[in-house]
Amino acid sequence: MVSFQLFFSFQVVILKDLKHNDGNFTEKQKIELNKLLQIDYYNLTKFYGTVKMDTMIFGVIEYCERGSLRDVLNDKISYPDGTFMDWEFKISVMYDIAKGMSYLHSSKTEVHGRLKSTNCVVDSRMVVKITDFGCNSILPPRKDLWTAPEHLRHADVSQKGDVYSYGIIAQEIILRRETFYTNFCRDHKEKLYRVESGKGIRPFRPDLILETAGEGELEVYTLVKSCWEEDPEKRPDFKKIESTLAKIFSNYHSQTNENYMDTLIRRLQLYSRNLEHLVEERTELYKAERDRADRLNFMLLPRPVVKSLKETGRVEPELFEAVTIYFSDIVGFTTLCQYSTPMEVVDMLNDIYKNFDHILDHHDVYKVETIGDAYMVVSGLPKRNGNRHAVDISMMALDILSFMGSFELRHLPGLPVWIRIGIHSGPCAAGVVGIKMPRYCLFGDTVNTASRMESTGLPLRIHVSGSTIAILKRTDCHFQYKVRGKTYLKGKGTEITYWLTGVKDQQYNLPTPPSVENQQRLQDDLAGMITESLEKRQSEGVLVREPSRVASYRKGTLEYLQLATTENYSTYL
Repeated sequence: MVSFQLFFSFQVVILKDLKHNDGNFTEKQKIELNKLLQIDYYNLTKFYGTVKMDTMIFGVIEYCERGSLRDVLNDKISYPDGTFMDWEFKISVMYDIAKGMSYLHSSKTEVHGRLKSTNCVVDSRMVVKITDFGCNSILPPRKDLWTAPEHLRHADVSQKGDVYSYGIIAQEIILRRETFYTNFCRDHKEKLYRVESGKGIRPFRPDLILETAGEGELEVYTLVKSCWEEDPEKRPDFKKIESTLAKIFSNYHSQTNENYMDTLIRRLQLYSRNLEHLVEERTELYKAERDRADRLNFMLLPRPVVKSLKETGRVEPELFEAVTIYFSDIVGFTTLCQYSTPMEVVDMLNDIYKNFDHILDHHDVYKVETIGDAYMVVSGLPKRNGNRHAVDISMMALDILSFMGSFELRHLPGLPVWIRIGIHSGPCAAGVVGIKMPRYCLFGDTVNTASRMESTGLPLRIHVSGSTIAILKRTDCHFQYKVRGKTYLKGKGTEITYWLTGVKDQQYNLPTPPSVENQQRLQDDLAGMITESLEKRQSEGVLVREPSRVASYRKGTLEYLQLATTENYSTYL
């Protein structure tokens, strides 16, 4: 049955679909419903009546908070075998079902016909109750793994068929495995076929090996196996099953000198302790997941910005009186891309910028973004740090330039990689822009000037503005620099700028920059140097292909221009 909770103590189940009939119950169905109203037993769910909603008729029944017995058996975290659901408790569960079925068979309803672990529900006190009984004249019969073999062959219901279904449920309770578990067959349809056909020396039944049973378990195993006998007449009735389990259950109490209430209280205490342990585990998992999410957020946005977004949902834009901004890009990047595959370009930038990112970890700076080969860093925001922003950016720039002196491209060995670096200090506004994929952006003339310092600089040099040098002079750090002279900055006019060369008493392995005279010639020769590197790769057994267009997988979209690939097809598009 399809069901859902209606109120705290009620549940509704679909009894009848009115779309294909007149929407009325037959006289026989009305009699069955009246019988259900009269049933009131501890191990049976209470039936309260029916309600018509749109094109459906629903039955209103008692609601059990812990769900079906199948759900409880599947949840081995909340209900572990070793502590809560031990052998004694499993017997008590089987005993609850047997008592409910014994009462049902002696009532006017006489037979269930649809007994299964999903129709056995568990209330808040861990009492098992049977539901979905008395609906055989209303709901069509179904064939499933709980159905007795004689009813699989001939659609019918009987009390002996209920006993067979009980035996299948008992095996689920004992093993806490899938319904009709057997090691020799896992396919649902094949199991149904083998039970229905009855072929073979012995009838096909689930696994329950008597040889492995302990002394206290043997009697229960024998009882369960008798419930799924092929001959219905050899199966015990529920009165016998109830009395046998009652005797076994009472033996446990006599051995431990516990009465039923003592056992119930002990089990509730065990369950409470297990829930406390479970809550602690889940809390630790939640904290670990929250910390992981926070670390990811801190990689995308500054820590104060993340905190503000979490607390208020927005970030107020802010003006910072003095910050220092760093820009750098790769000289000849367009030419490099022309002679590289897309994957090689991505690998090149990833190799460079991963090392840049590691250098940033040693300085009080914030990486703003990367756009293609451009790399932008700022210090002095969102946390103000006095005059340290100029010092940290300058030291970071020296570390980056020192790294580039020893860096070599994987796909173009021996080819020098040049970068230009520009630094400028001044006021800046900052804030989060956008709702989707929010970014912490910088605004103002300082950003533009820092970009101009980079674009007007020279390869393998750190181009610094006069405002940054003025701040560095006010610090205790003794930076070394040279006057470049007057430099024209677009939108700013002519200004005196400087080359940053190092720090007094500190050694930086900075690469030797090309002279002004040689710079243009070297840049013009870059294509030739790349060609030589490619020829070197070819001589070492690496294939260089002619430029070719590779069609994209979707018709009408852009094509990828592939210019060079290796025999390693990991870079082939």
